[in-house]
Amino acid sequence: MKKKMVVTVVAAALALSALTGCGGKKDDKTITVAASATPHAEILEQVKPILAEQGYTLEVTVFNDYVQPNQVVESGEFDANYFQHIPYLNSFNEEQGTHLVNAGGIHYEPFGIYPGTKSDLSEIADGDTIAVPNDTTNEARALLLLQDNGILTLKEGVGLEATVRDIEENPHNVEIQELEAAQVPRVKDEVAFVVLNGNYAMEAGFSVAKDAVAYEQADSEAAKTYVNVIAVKEGNENKESIKALVEALKSDTIKEYINNTYDGGVIPFE
Repeated sequence: MKKKMVVTVVAAALALSALTGCGGKKDDKTITVAASATPHAEILEQVKPILAEQGYTLEVTVFNDYVQPNQVVESGEFDANYFQHIPYLNSFNEEQGTHLVNAGGIHYEPFGIYPGTKSDLSEIADGDTIAVPNDTTNEARALLLLQDNGILTLKEGVGLEATVRDIEENPHNVEIQELEAAQVPRVKDEVAFVVLNGNYAMEAGFSVAKDAVAYEQADSEAAKTYVNVIAVKEGNENKESIKALVEALKSDTIKEYINNTYDGGVIPFE
């Protein structure tokens, strides 16, 4: 009697598994992507009809942090995410023990310095505060941009590992306020300047071309390093659905959309 009950339970479990599939996915023609709202989810919306012509349904879920999108891809709940650059991806893997890989570079977003209570870097004064993102790679990028514009000097060779502890010269005694990336634009009325990722700048209503007092040039090493990618769990990068997603995102149609929509704040990656 007990043996029969065990067999029945196991059979029921197998039947449920067959109905739901791995991770609850209905079929191989549905692609689930976790994305930041701007510009990633907006770009993905433009991709839906391209993929539909190939028989794929693209489901996009917006996340407003930099942790969950990686966690849900690592767990298999989502097929891919689109919100991050390679240095952040590598740092996250190292710190969290995840196994995520780059399936294709799509665009990059020039990092910029934007007005707060002051509108020109020549107005910088002793004791002014500049807000920057506090996550490992983006803080370094912000500090390097401030260095390129003469606000401070970093220790030689720190590069993309730079933190506030690596500031060697600070002639104006500027205070660097470290905040979670999404919080940086919210303090723009309280600090002299803010240094922002491209997507958060756009969400705050800033235009790189019109509003940035300084930004990374398109041919800079930083811009090339920080290309935003489609990230998947290792082993899934060669799936036909993922290849189709990347190909659609790199199509001429999407390049034209990006160039016409984001005023220089987002640039297709070639």
